[in-house]
Amino acid sequence: MPQINADTSHQTVITTFEMTPGTCQDLLDELTEAYEKFISHQPGFIAAGLHVNDAQTRIANYSQWKRREDFQAMLRTQEMRVRNRRINELCKSFEPVMYDVAATFG
Repeated sequence: MPQINADTSHQTVITTFEMTPGTCQDLLDELTEAYEKFISHQPGFIAAGLHVNDAQTRIANYSQWKRREDFQAMLRTQEMRVRNRRINELCKSFEPVMYDVAATFG
């Protein structure tokens, strides 16, 4: 379960994917498999969530890592490089961006 807290030293990564409704489910399946079989088993992984908009043209991915270096190391693995090439074929674009939590409410 993601922990959204400004007092944490965890690395937050938000990735947005843009696709067509025709490839949304295929992309969601690829991302789900990547998390279930590989990403969630990598050192430093804490939690993640996948969100789909109602038009099925965007997927937002929220993930947390103990350190930014853990996320970067996962991206550099041969398996993730192969998976990212497949993911790239299913969407118009995707961009992972690292964030620090500035404030929380509620």
